Amino acid sequence: MKLSYYPGCTLKTTAKSFDGSTIASARALGIELVELPRWNCCGTVHSLAKDDVMHYLAPIRNLIRVEEMNSQGLVDEKRAVTQCAMCYNTLKRANAAANDDTEKMKKIRDVMDEEPKYSGGVEVTHFLEVLRGLGWSKISDRVVKPLKGLKVAPYYGCLLLRPRGFGIDDPDNPMVMESLLETLGAEVVDIPFKSKCCGAYHTVHMKEVVADLSHRILTQASDGGSDLVATACPLCEFNLGSRQKEMKSCFRGFKQIPVVYYTQLMTLAFGLGEEASAFGLNDPDPRPLLKERGLH
Repeated sequence: MKLSYYPGCTLKTTAKSFDGSTIASARALGIELVELPRWNCCGTVHSLAKDDVMHYLAPIRNLIRVEEMNSQGLVDEKRAVTQCAMCYNTLKRANAAANDDTEKMKKIRDVMDEEPKYSGGVEVTHFLEVLRGLGWSKISDRVVKPLKGLKVAPYYGCLLLRPRGFGIDDPDNPMVMESLLETLGAEVVDIPFKSKCCGAYHTVHMKEVVADLSHRILTQASDGGSDLVATACPLCEFNLGSRQKEMKSCFRGFKQIPVVYYTQLMTLAFGLGEEASAFGLNDPDPRPLLKERGLH
């Protein structure tokens, strides 16, 4: 199965472990993720202004590339697969807005010099949705090193689940990541704040605020007995992971807990090796814990 793959900016820079583990785990399941040629930044944040056409151009231009790839026979479907929660949210909502508003679609086509014009036929899909559609039994068949004894708290954050109608799962009780982790052999630790904001872009100018929000999330995970936290958002991974330095200085007695991408756990369970999992790029480093559990 060949699917168009939109990595987005962060997966090619500070979240290379997410990109690499995604491609490796997909390949192990018989999925070839074909990266879009000449892709551009999605714009990161969906515009809330109804008359703001300019902010739709970047995401729609990427969807035109998907249609081109499909027409050239490079991929099997008009489906754009992405991983970054922000990219998914921006692409999905821009696509829906253009398709639901004929006047807006006309303006987008008039402003853009792209040929051919966007038809609106692309489906924006998160990789977790691809895995769910593939079936947990097929994923289970690929597991060679079950994550037995590893307690994992799944963390979704905001943009994978909201707003309603655009998320990948029930915003009040998401289960897709739980199902995947259980399929990999891990023990899931449910935390009430699994869909609560980690602070997002406040990390740029209000580190203490982000440290406080992220500390609450990680404390729930630790108090629940989690060994580590699994996420699907590069910004969440940074705020929950690298911001632990600020948490240690702000909160006495705080104990660090590793934060990883769910695809890294897939490569581990699939036995794909250190290069594919790239745990050395995570902060805090999860490898000592994984070695202690006999998984690395």
